[in-house]
Amino acid sequence: MASNRLPRVIAVTSGKGGVGKTNIVGNLAVSMAGTGKRVVIIDADVGLANVDILFNLRPEYNIRHVVSSEKRLEQVMVRSKHGVDIIPGGSGFADLTRLSEGEKLNLLSEFETLADKADIILVDTGAGISANVLYFNSAADECVVVATAEPTSITDAYALMKVMSQEYGTRYFKLIVNMVESQKDAKRVYASLSNALDKFLKNVVLEYLGCIPFDRQVQKAVQKRGLLMDHAPDSAAALAMDRIGVSLEKSRRQNGGSLTFFMNKVFQAGINN
Repeated sequence: MASNRLPRVIAVTSGKGGVGKTNIVGNLAVSMAGTGKRVVIIDADVGLANVDILFNLRPEYNIRHVVSSEKRLEQVMVRSKHGVDIIPGGSGFADLTRLSEGEKLNLLSEFETLADKADIILVDTGAGISANVLYFNSAADECVVVATAEPTSITDAYALMKVMSQEYGTRYFKLIVNMVESQKDAKRVYASLSNALDKFLKNVVLEYLGCIPFDRQVQKAVQKRGLLMDHAPDSAAALAMDRIGVSLEKSRRQNGGSLTFFMNKVFQAGINN
C-alpha cells in the first residue's frame, strides 16, 4: 500500500535541556542510515540549532531561506558523509506558525518533495513545553521523549507528556533513558513515569525503547565536534543506540501521516493557540 512508503515523522524531545537529546538524534540517524534507511533530520531547536555542529558541517543556508523563497529545500539541505540529510534550523523556525498563507503554501510544496527521498524524518525539537516545541511534538507521527535518572528530568518529562496529552490529545509516547549507570536504573525511570501517567492521566501509553549508559566516549566525541558512531562505534553507548534504532524501527507507527500532514498540523496548532 502507498501509505507504507510514506516517511515516518518522529519528533525527539525532552522536558529539560542537558539530557543529550540532539546527540541521540544525530547518532540514531547514522545508525538507521547504516541499515539502508534514507534519513532526514529537521533541526527545529529554535535558538539552539546545533545538529550541523554535531556533524561538523557549516551550512550556508537554513529553512528561513526556503520560507522567503530565496532557496529550494534541496538547496538548503546538507548531506553528511554518512548519507544523512539535514535541514538546518537556525532561527528559521522561530515564527513558523505565524507565516502568511503564501509562505505556508510555499513551504508545504517544498516539503512534499521530501516524500520520495526519505524513509524516516527525525525532528530535533527544543526542550521544555514552549508552544513551538509542542507544535512539532503533536504534529509528528511519533513522539520520543528523552530523560535521565535525575529527578528534575523525570519531573519535567512527565510535565511535557501531561501538557501534550491534555492540550493536544497526544496519547502515545516512547521513552529513551539516557546516561544511566545500569539497566535497572533505566527501568526505574520508566516505571516512575509510567505509574504517574496511569495514576493521573487517562489512556496515555508510554513505550520503553531502551536506555543508553553513561559513557565518557560520548563527551570525547562531542569535544571533537563529532559523532559517537564515528569516534567509538564499538563503545557501550554506541551499541545501545544501535539497539534503540532497531527498536524504533520495529515499534508501531502512531499515525499514518505524511510530511504535508505534519506541516499542516504545525500550522494549525499555531492558529489554535
